[in-house]
Amino acid sequence: MIRSLQVRLLLAFALVLGVALAGMSLFASRSTSTEFHGFMERRAEMGFRRFQVVLGSQYSEGLGWSGVQPVVEQMARGTGDRLLLADSHGTIVADSEGKLVGQPAGRWQPTTAISYRGSQVGTVYINPGASAEAEGETAFLSSVNRSLLLSAGVAAILALMLTVTLSRRILGPVEALTRAARAMERGDLAQRVQVESRDEVGDLGKAFNAMAGSLARNEELRRNMVSDVAHELRNPLFTVRGNVEAIVDGYLPPDGKTMKSIHEDIMLLSRLVDDLQELALAEAGQLRLDRTATELRDVIRRAIRVAEPQAAVRGITLSADLPEGLPEVDIDPGRVGQVLQNLLSNALAHTPEGGAVVVRAGLGSGMVEAWVEDTGSGIPSEHLPHIFERFYRADPSRSRATGGSGIGLAIAKKLVEAHGGRIWVESRLGKGSSFRFSLPLATGSSLR
Repeated sequence: MIRSLQVRLLLAFALVLGVALAGMSLFASRSTSTEFHGFMERRAEMGFRRFQVVLGSQYSEGLGWSGVQPVVEQMARGTGDRLLLADSHGTIVADSEGKLVGQPAGRWQPTTAISYRGSQVGTVYINPGASAEAEGETAFLSSVNRSLLLSAGVAAILALMLTVTLSRRILGPVEALTRAARAMERGDLAQRVQVESRDEVGDLGKAFNAMAGSLARNEELRRNMVSDVAHELRNPLFTVRGNVEAIVDGYLPPDGKTMKSIHEDIMLLSRLVDDLQELALAEAGQLRLDRTATELRDVIRRAIRVAEPQAAVRGITLSADLPEGLPEVDIDPGRVGQVLQNLLSNALAHTPEGGAVVVRAGLGSGMVEAWVEDTGSGIPSEHLPHIFERFYRADPSRSRATGGSGIGLAIAKKLVEAHGGRIWVESRLGKGSSFRFSLPLATGSSLR
């Protein structure tokens, strides 16, 4: 139970709240007590001065304490205290309660002295022998402390209730994420969480949904890969098997035509296996690059020569637009040629008869760029972010019909990135596509 995040949050808030309230209560109690005692002292001092003035005037006017009893009684009613007045000999001459007149005042603690012409003529005793004032102060301070404790208790309860509510609001999305993650662990990749806030928890929910979507897409790609690889392997294997069995059974002569057909199917299988292996190496970062300073124009021309027969068969115009004076690039010519061949093969496969494919090159931001443009059908915008993912097909039926395995563009992306460049695509539906990539300059080369 203690491991629960909600319980730990409650305990942490309770501890912080307890320390804060205890500190505030102690500070408030001490401050109140200090201010109250200061107020009482100032009040008493003002009272003493008043007694001195009034009783001193009474003494000077009457040349003694005769008739002072009514004055003392009136002053006592005004202050609410019991007052005693003793003469210079210590005999009580006035008592606000009229009980101790004529008795000695030696047992009482004097409060203030009354002077006349530099001599002490009397002594005032306030609340003699009583602790009413002290009791009043104690009662007042006790009442204040009780109010502080009650307020602290109510504040603590309200704060804990608010903490429980807030912790549930904070931890509710986290618990939903936990449930969705556990469901995904069991194989349910359709799990998503509802994002209602724009804070860090909301960002976490968005990241989770993006991750879940990526996992679902990767799982779909994996299933498609199995299906695609099985399909691509099945046809040539079936042909090879049929031809070999026909030769073994004597139905088909092992002549050059038959052997050529078998060889073509075996080469198709070999290319597919090589592509899969190369993609695995690229994704693992284990591709070997033999980099050297190279004229990109030469690499492009070689790639075009390789693709010209395919373009001629399909009735597509294949050309190059290469400016003079391009700086050398630091590349592996074979790998970059493979990138161009993959892009050209993809462009030719998606360009109708009578269309055109052009390879261009130019200077980019600190790099040399090359791109393959076609006048094909274009790529829908929703497919553009995923076009370089392995086994992703924007047009599954057409790719399968042309024998594509769906990994050519993925391999091209990995090869370009291995060189330190980047690859991207620009496309307009019904107008065509332009696959572009950039390559680093060779040491000593500069943009002119």
